[in-house]
Amino acid sequence: MLEIVYQDDHLIAINKPHGLLVHRSSIANDAKEFALQLLRDQVNRHVSPVHRLDRKTGGLLLFAFEKDVETAMQQKFMNGEVQKKYLAVLRGYAPDQMAIDYPLAKENGTIQEAFTAFVTLKRAELDIAFGKHPTSRYSLVEASPTTGRMHQLRKHFAHIFYPIIGDRKHGCNKQNKFFKETWDMTTMLLHASELTFLHPVTGKQVQLKASVQTEFLRVMDLMKW
Repeated sequence: MLEIVYQDDHLIAINKPHGLLVHRSSIANDAKEFALQLLRDQVNRHVSPVHRLDRKTGGLLLFAFEKDVETAMQQKFMNGEVQKKYLAVLRGYAPDQMAIDYPLAKENGTIQEAFTAFVTLKRAELDIAFGKHPTSRYSLVEASPTTGRMHQLRKHFAHIFYPIIGDRKHGCNKQNKFFKETWDMTTMLLHASELTFLHPVTGKQVQLKASVQTEFLRVMDLMKW
């Protein structure tokens, strides 16, 4: 059963588990369950996602019940009219705050501007040796991307050398292996925590929040956050 965090006559939002695909995809033939079908069956209504989350990313995923609302919300995302916040666990002690203005290439090679701001909420130093270092250091950050490029946060944090823990494609393989062997943890620690926007039908401000899920919470406990 999916966790529904918001529902009205036009929109519905879930707290998507890490590892769940939004919808069927040819690049993930191993998947048997999809958020779209699970939610449709759960509420017994047609739903359409108005934005995307990576398979490995957990958190807020918004759907529309009607086509015109779906189109309106997609336009809001494209126009930057939706404020997004994410929580992520990074390798190392990240700066107190930073703005990453670093263009990203699409799969066809087209370069797109991409902008992410973040603040560091917590830091932890564990008394566990890692490589040449006598301890292991990590940061919990809140990121606010103002563009929505594919894998934007994953690429941006890798670009500044503070990769997201559990990101196999853009992250640190040694850290990912360390987390798996030490704590049996393979989840990518990226969580879509907040969405704020003006409702496309009522015009009222909507602020959605989703709490982190079990594996993310387990790591936060390990870090004593």
